[in-house]
Amino acid sequence: MVLAVSAGLVIGIVIAVVAVLFLFVLVGMYNGLVRKRNRSENAWAQVDVQLKRRHDLIPNLVETVKGYAAHERGTFDEVTAARTAAQQAQGPQAQAAAENVLTQALGRLFAVAENYPQLRATENFQQLQAQLSETESNIAVARQVYNDTVLTYDNALETLPTSIIAGIFNFREREYFQADDVDRAVPQVSFTAPDTPPAPDTPPAPEPPAPSS
Repeated sequence: MVLAVSAGLVIGIVIAVVAVLFLFVLVGMYNGLVRKRNRSENAWAQVDVQLKRRHDLIPNLVETVKGYAAHERGTFDEVTAARTAAQQAQGPQAQAAAENVLTQALGRLFAVAENYPQLRATENFQQLQAQLSETESNIAVARQVYNDTVLTYDNALETLPTSIIAGIFNFREREYFQADDVDRAVPQVSFTAPDTPPAPDTPPAPEPPAPSS
């Protein structure tokens, strides 16, 4: 009888220990998913900060160019509309699409500025261009960090055993932020005049005829 009780007690203890260990594993996996999700959300917040800085620079840039090229109203309206759409975009995929449209509109704005050397030589325009270029670089870095954290998080949602916990607690995959790298670079304007082509060679003057004897 004593042996039977002791065996039952041991089995009970073993089951309790296994249950506790299993619970710790579940809690650990759940907490790991929460940390990965929070890191991806924080990384997106850093992207959002840089995007807002980009949006804040654009009105001053438009007004600066408008002072020299007021007749380019269509370009200014296009940039303003693209900026508004980017500010209203929801979610990384929609945001990326809107930012790509804005980048293309900015490219056309800088193309207009290329036609006005006096504008390009102003300190205000140069400062805005430098600030926008720096912001574009910061966006690229923040985007890379965000996409890396999303990859880690999404992988955890799709692989066992964490995928089971993700399904139970309704964890959802996050979207990547894919911007158009080719068109994101801020055009760099030149402040030097083009080289003057050399004048064509002047043919030598004909020699006077020799006096007749």
